[in-house]
Amino acid sequence: MFTPATAVVITPEQRRDLEALVRAPSTPQGVVRKCRVILLAGDSLSNSAIARQTGMSRPTILTTRAAFAQGSVPALTARQRRNRTRPILTAATEQRILDATLKTRPADATHWSVRRLAAELGLSRMMVERVWQKHQIQPHRVEKFKISNDPHFEDKVRDVVGLYLNPPERALVFSVDEKSQIQALDRTDPILPLRPGIPERQTHDYKRHGTTTLFAAMNILNGKVIGACLPRHRSREFLRFLRQLEAQAPADLQIHLIVDNASTHKSAEVKRWLASKKRSRFHFHFTPTSSSWLNQVERLFGIVTERMIRRGTFHNVHELETAIYNWLAKWNDSPKPFAWTATADVILEKVRRCKESVGTAH
Repeated sequence: MFTPATAVVITPEQRRDLEALVRAPSTPQGVVRKCRVILLAGDSLSNSAIARQTGMSRPTILTTRAAFAQGSVPALTARQRRNRTRPILTAATEQRILDATLKTRPADATHWSVRRLAAELGLSRMMVERVWQKHQIQPHRVEKFKISNDPHFEDKVRDVVGLYLNPPERALVFSVDEKSQIQALDRTDPILPLRPGIPERQTHDYKRHGTTTLFAAMNILNGKVIGACLPRHRSREFLRFLRQLEAQAPADLQIHLIVDNASTHKSAEVKRWLASKKRSRFHFHFTPTSSSWLNQVERLFGIVTERMIRRGTFHNVHELETAIYNWLAKWNDSPKPFAWTATADVILEKVRRCKESVGTAH
């Protein structure tokens, strides 16, 4: 049986303040309920009776009375702060999270998520997230890599990087390649335009209207591009592009071309063309196999694809080629050369570490 509660002594001034708070429309309802508790307690009602009238629990009523007895009316209106103890991240717990993330996998997934690992270890989501952020761990991301098995990898890397970092005098250096099979795609229905809150929308299916191949040579010093769209991707088209490059390059300068190992660039026709005395100023520099990232023009192809081709709609090949030529002309109005900073030694050291990590001997 509960002991009868002691009546709360309320001064006339306190009663006016409490009643004013109850009447005020801006008073939070939680504060209003506390004020009513004190007013009823001041009228000598028991805690049980107050609980029945206000719908509040007896412990809450006791807490409200104690707060009023200690701090008067301001104690009822003050915002209460909960003392929450934040779990402490110990070195052992941090190592446990790291070991689970880096050395294990969930049974039903390829990688851990924050919530999944937290539930597995019986920890909070925020604790796991803090450890991942501290060590820059991102299990949801994956990057592709390819290790070249070219026996002359080091020599070719030093050759190409040397052209980027220390190009020869009285010479032009071009990064050359071709982007083949560019499709002239048209959507089956008209595109719905961009609107506030709604992205541009395209049908998932499309109509094919043929393909073209973009041959490009980017001057590594000023970023200007010589380009040509040709119907096929063969040696004869590459030779046609080389003749165009020859015609546009100053006759008194040596020409160094950085190319990949595609058969188009090594065909007998191309070799015969280069063997001519008139082309003695042309010098080919081949990137290592499976190392297209060494050819700067690949970055240019990525930009033109992202900005113009991928979301473009073209009703025929001519329209596609016109769009490509217009884009190249706009680029050449304000060319942006790519700044190559990595030395050959830095690249070779990274490749060496990569081979060690995957256990590749060559």
